[in-house]
Amino acid sequence: MMTYDEALAYIHSVNWRGSRPGLSRITALLDQLGHPERALRCIHIAGTNGKGSTSAMLSTILREAGYSVGTFTSPFIESFNERIMKDDKPIGDDDLCRLLSLVAPIAEAMDDPPTEFELITALGFLYFKETGCDIVVLEVGMGGRLDSTNVIEKPCLSVITGVALDHMAVLGDTVELIAKEKAGIIKEGCPVLYGGDDPVVQEILEREALQKNAPFFVTDRSTLSVRRSDLYGSVFDFGGYRALSLSLAGLYQTRNAATVLTTVSLLRREGLSIPDTALRSGLEKTVWRARFEVISKEPLVIFDGSHNMEGIMAARESIAAFFGNTCVLLLTGVMADKAYEEMAEILVPHIREVFTVTPDNPRALDSSALAEVYRKAGVGANAFDTVRAGVRAALIRAHEEKTPLVALGSLYMYGEVKSEVKALVKELFS
Repeated sequence: MMTYDEALAYIHSVNWRGSRPGLSRITALLDQLGHPERALRCIHIAGTNGKGSTSAMLSTILREAGYSVGTFTSPFIESFNERIMKDDKPIGDDDLCRLLSLVAPIAEAMDDPPTEFELITALGFLYFKETGCDIVVLEVGMGGRLDSTNVIEKPCLSVITGVALDHMAVLGDTVELIAKEKAGIIKEGCPVLYGGDDPVVQEILEREALQKNAPFFVTDRSTLSVRRSDLYGSVFDFGGYRALSLSLAGLYQTRNAATVLTTVSLLRREGLSIPDTALRSGLEKTVWRARFEVISKEPLVIFDGSHNMEGIMAARESIAAFFGNTCVLLLTGVMADKAYEEMAEILVPHIREVFTVTPDNPRALDSSALAEVYRKAGVGANAFDTVRAGVRAALIRAHEEKTPLVALGSLYMYGEVKSEVKALVKELFS
């Protein structure tokens, strides 16, 4: 059997790289594995933004209700194993290696071998079946229609959290085209919930649902009222619920929670027993890192994995709400295929100074090029060759000026930024 390091090297090897949308490979692979996905009861979640937070809240609520819950999500934040979890515990190294040793020979023998994501999807289905999950919260990797998770035939519910511009080279360059890709997860006769508020997107999804005889629902946020919101969570009302406590920071998280609460009401119609006590405790206990997360209190450092226009606008809303007229320091790094010039224009009115870094990813934009974008937008910017150097300089400035530091951008930065902040705060200020 492979060692854990060998297993990760194999999964990430060149043989599996690249995004090649389509269901033929994953279908062929699962056919030889006995179609483990057909033994699972799945909630399928797609969306440009919010699907990770929605999945986390929903998984926690279901666990609080007494269910054994599998969660399939991407990308991982700190450990690869986080992509496949049961009851909030990542798949063990031994289980990952054992299942990969089973799947790898089959994948290698295929005329058209699977992609990396398809391989991981198959591992997830096998693990969830083997461990007897009552229900699986299955997050789409990208798009929907041709995503490998869409091989499931009859989810108990499909959720589309929202649709915005992202991954345009693959999914299309308009919201309408991307909405059609997301609509691909709608299945014949299976209920679907739309958690966004774009009427054009809603019309596209509703039309697809009608064609497939799928009951269609929309999150009604007219009853959402936020009583209190700070860096450590919110208290809000929604529908018939009063004073719900949510542990996740960021104003946008109460909107995601409204979709989760609507999801719970639909799951109850499907026969799941989810008491109100489980709903409340689940919201209070949900942990979802890298979403307006406080990673240091002194100096104050917040990380938010916003990496597209809609996400950046949501982050700006939280910055404005929590810090008012105080301009914050910004540590940022992005992928070269993102709309980083438009993002800079949105953020600049709230930024005092920028520290740019290059995330550890082949698609990353060089920190010097990103710094120049911010300078042209009218704010001072400093480029750094390494994340450590950028974090050090930003932390020192935040400490000297008693100014909040917000780290925004690629989730690929999270693990390194968090570890460097922890180490440097101890080294510099203790």
